[in-house]
Amino acid sequence: MSAGLRLVPPPIQLTDAPPPNWNHLARLSDDTGLLEHARNAIPRREHGYCVDDVGRGLLIASREPRPTAQVVGLAERYLAFLTHAQGPDGAFHNRMSFDRRWTDEPGTGDCWGRALWGLGTAAARSTVPWIRREAAVAFGSGARQRSPWPRAMAYAGLGAAEVLRSDPHDDVAAELLADAAAAVGVPGPSLAWVWPTDSLTYANPTMAEVVIAAGDLLGDEPLLRSGLRMLAWLCREQDNTGHLSVCPVGGWQAGVPKHRFDQQPIEAAAVADACSTALSTTGDDRWTEPLFRSIAWFLGDNDIQTVMYDPLTGGCYDGLTADGPNVNQGAESTLALVSTLQHARTLATRSATRPSGGLA
Repeated sequence: MSAGLRLVPPPIQLTDAPPPNWNHLARLSDDTGLLEHARNAIPRREHGYCVDDVGRGLLIASREPRPTAQVVGLAERYLAFLTHAQGPDGAFHNRMSFDRRWTDEPGTGDCWGRALWGLGTAAARSTVPWIRREAAVAFGSGARQRSPWPRAMAYAGLGAAEVLRSDPHDDVAAELLADAAAAVGVPGPSLAWVWPTDSLTYANPTMAEVVIAAGDLLGDEPLLRSGLRMLAWLCREQDNTGHLSVCPVGGWQAGVPKHRFDQQPIEAAAVADACSTALSTTGDDRWTEPLFRSIAWFLGDNDIQTVMYDPLTGGCYDGLTADGPNVNQGAESTLALVSTLQHARTLATRSATRPSGGLA
């Protein structure tokens, strides 16, 4: 090979995506719950557990259409943890130390919203009847609460959307979903910054997704169009010469040049969730391209062209930095990987290769 000649890797295809691998989540889970952090692939017990992760764990376990005994066992453990974390008024503790002591008071922050997202999904989708029943009870208790934080409301609203898809007459879920969309807001008239606030921080696709779900399930066509407009704009903002470059830690501000690092896997997973919802809601195949880009982000089509998971462990690296991945394989990142690979499996039934086209 002559000097200066650089081989260009072939484009990533859907067939390059591995199936969801639960082994590392099983490694991080014990008889109490899901340990939050890892050093490389070894669980760090000293950091304990958090409802944020356990709620996400129940969510993705409940999405499995044909769960193995391993996945059902994890779902049972995560459900037990969440019901123990819930106070009598429906609020949730978030952090438990390894000696099984709660280190905070129940509240309605992000952990409340993520718990309700997981519980609502389990109540609607679990293949195990008793899990559906118990999750519905816990969801109903938590759905009485409201949070002052829009992102917590967005998470909870997506749990309510799952319940409504299963039971369109559930008034408690409908009210929570409507309140979640109202907490997020809708775009202003500006074409340059199509977002309800003047900054993008974290879980931005989730904000658009709950507006889409509310518009669809509550029969509000203008709201649905607003959510789709938000998500399409966000996908364009996160495009970097044809690949996904998610909003990094520190966020982006209107009128301020973008920085690119550090990026977190959970943000790519949120793109996959939101685009999957947009695709299933509208039937518009143009959403397959940004959905594919979120999958490809994990497979190496990102800002530094590096694969973001360990095929030997099934774990996902904790972050993408300018110098390479953070090779610790914690719960949040691994949950994001498994969630996105679930979408890859579904998308592969529509197309075996890279989707063409995209959002205008």
